[in-house]
Amino acid sequence: MTTEVRSLREFKMPDVGEGLTEAEILTWFVKPGDTVTDGQVVCEVETAKAAVELPIPFTGTVEQLFFPEGTTVDVGTSIISVAVAGAAPAEPAAPVAAAPVAAPATGGAEAAVPERREVLVGYGPRTGGTQRRARRTPGAPAQPVAARPVPAPVAVPVAPVVVPVQAAAPVVEGDRPLAKPPVRKLAKDLGIDLRTIVATGPGGVITREDVHSAVAPVAVPAEAPAVAAEAQPVTAAVATGAGDVRIPVKGVRKATAAAMVSSAFTAPHVTEFVQVDVTRTMKLVRTLKESGELGQGVRVSPLLLVAKALLTAVRRYPEVNASWDEAAQEIVLKGQVNLGIAAATPRGLIVPNIKDAGSQTLPQLAVSLGDLIDTARQGKTSPADMQGGSITITNVGVFGVDTGTPILNPGEAAILAFGAVRELPWVHKGKVVPRQVTTLALSFDHRLVDGELGSKVLADTAAILERPKRLITWG
Repeated sequence: MTTEVRSLREFKMPDVGEGLTEAEILTWFVKPGDTVTDGQVVCEVETAKAAVELPIPFTGTVEQLFFPEGTTVDVGTSIISVAVAGAAPAEPAAPVAAAPVAAPATGGAEAAVPERREVLVGYGPRTGGTQRRARRTPGAPAQPVAARPVPAPVAVPVAPVVVPVQAAAPVVEGDRPLAKPPVRKLAKDLGIDLRTIVATGPGGVITREDVHSAVAPVAVPAEAPAVAAEAQPVTAAVATGAGDVRIPVKGVRKATAAAMVSSAFTAPHVTEFVQVDVTRTMKLVRTLKESGELGQGVRVSPLLLVAKALLTAVRRYPEVNASWDEAAQEIVLKGQVNLGIAAATPRGLIVPNIKDAGSQTLPQLAVSLGDLIDTARQGKTSPADMQGGSITITNVGVFGVDTGTPILNPGEAAILAFGAVRELPWVHKGKVVPRQVTTLALSFDHRLVDGELGSKVLADTAAILERPKRLITWG
């Protein structure tokens, strides 16, 4: 007689980039009871690099969502369980076969034990998992023995799965509270006793937010807890009196902050400035827009010509397209130019890059730049699009800013700031006339780029923008 075997499979938070350690669940597209298929997108998460949609790798029925939207989850932690029909996985198969030999009455419960281990959202040194694993090894005689020594947590053992773990959360007086190592370290650094914290995470797990909430009464006046409770749904804590608002730093914003601090205090920055008459460049932009010479529907902007000018200068001085290998104490000259474009998005500043931009013609570069900007605005930039950059442009001119001293994107040797284009009095052909002028600022890593090289790259870029038709070609 054939009996259908149903097993629980867990989908763990993957590392969707290089070396990412956590991601925030933005949106769930499924709920318990829904049927999912292999490859179906079940949620959208925000990593330190971008928002990414996650497809499930198996087919079945959603059993449980371990974390609500807005929760930051460590890579490798289970986020959803799915009941899969068919042959059970290799790991749970042994207990299912062994169960009838030992105790027919508990066989069904024992078959479910391996899946119950999946509720490790509150994993810690004293979950019942290690005892259950020992039970499976010796076989039938060991099962009753292993089951008896665990009467203390009464509700924890087998069948109830989720309910027992949740019920265990308040019973923390004599037990070790459920919290992950990073959360334990955070509590220790802040001087907070985990046993005094009310857990709000799935399965009675103490989260980072719980620890921060426990700090709030110490940091603000006595009436602050009520205000903080009202502010919780919008993920911001408001301190009464002064009207301060606290915004959690996570995702892209957190990664950007860490990267900028690392860059500012690792690479010795040098910034040079030059004012440029870009009247001819602005005329060329208008001509290309009106003629449609670059292609139907292709977006043409001053940034496009600035990008092409910089790429032309980099081709002439390839030593600027480099990175510093601290471990090997070597300068790495890169084989292709991946041009980064700093983009301000609702989630924070990101720097996606155009792969091998140096080999693209002007029409190709226009299409690539348009696609990059549209994708960034939609919040769909993938982690791969933000890796491997070699030189960056930041267009501060769109905010009406003349220029700035940009901070290097980590791993790159130079970044160019493109300032606002303004009509200014300018000496042209021996006369003072109104001309369209901008200011360029080039920051570079002085370990890789000396003053001469940096000056040549900046001056060459400026010269191309001053007379773009003569120096820029496309096909």
